[in-house]
Amino acid sequence: MSHILVTGAAGFIGARVTELLLEDGHTVTGVDNLNDAYDVRLKEWRLDQFRDHPRFTYHPLDISEREALDGVFEDGSFDAVINLAARAGVRQSVADPWVYQETNVTGTLNLLELCREHDVGKFVLASTSSLYGDQNEQPYHEEQRTDAPLSPYAASKKGAEALCYTYHYLYDVDVTIFRYFTVYGPAGRPDMSLFRFVQWISEGRPVTIFGDGKQSRDFTYVDDIARGTIAGTKPLGYEIINLGSDTPIVLMDTVRTVEAATGNEAHLDFQPRHKSDVMATWADIGKAERLLGWRPQVDFETGVARLVDWYKANRDWAKDIRTGR
Repeated sequence: MSHILVTGAAGFIGARVTELLLEDGHTVTGVDNLNDAYDVRLKEWRLDQFRDHPRFTYHPLDISEREALDGVFEDGSFDAVINLAARAGVRQSVADPWVYQETNVTGTLNLLELCREHDVGKFVLASTSSLYGDQNEQPYHEEQRTDAPLSPYAASKKGAEALCYTYHYLYDVDVTIFRYFTVYGPAGRPDMSLFRFVQWISEGRPVTIFGDGKQSRDFTYVDDIARGTIAGTKPLGYEIINLGSDTPIVLMDTVRTVEAATGNEAHLDFQPRHKSDVMATWADIGKAERLLGWRPQVDFETGVARLVDWYKANRDWAKDIRTGR
């Protein structure tokens, strides 16, 4: 079994990756600074699912702080690093681009340099479908251009990807980069549409729709994303791989699905579309199938039902989580 460093271990994807690794018998060292980019109660809830596991060690630190990371690498000999620590979110990055640069670019550089120094042969990076912008034909495939990001978030992930290639080229670090497509599921990020819709519709609050609701997203269930991420820890050289559902859902159809799962009616509030938002995302997942034998297993209706069940079970505090507009 392997010893794996997971950064962002209390994050939405990182927590599920950590759980699955522990279930498979691996040893996991987790890093997360538990920042307040969104309600920390969600991060604490995720961390509580495995915090006391005998094969899990937790370090509360920020990957942009190199000296703090040094101690983590000195204390453990890692077979792989899975870098899921990130500042995420398109609109938030427009408001504060600096923190995205620090975490997503400088943090990735710190980890790559430490992998070089400590002979860690495998590095996995979480990237984003936002890199495809609005100038590529769909479904998006990994060879398309990604040099026209529409947000500082996407630009920061482009920088992280470029650093990964540099370290692969110079130091032969084996790198797998995953471009995730709109991840959702239980205990998800509250700035994402599905968490918002479940909360707003469950509580009878207005449901904000940016634009006309005809935009579509390739919603991908978190367990499928976690499985794919772990599969990417095997030796691959240098690869960029899409992880998506290959089944885009129109935004208004997601509202109707949540209505059906909650048994409540949505009260719609249409607002202008944000300039940094793309109209559609759709992943070509052929490469993931070829290299990893991976396909998504959880259909959209099942995934939404699981999210709604989680919300109902944790409604006493989840109803108060700030989701913004």
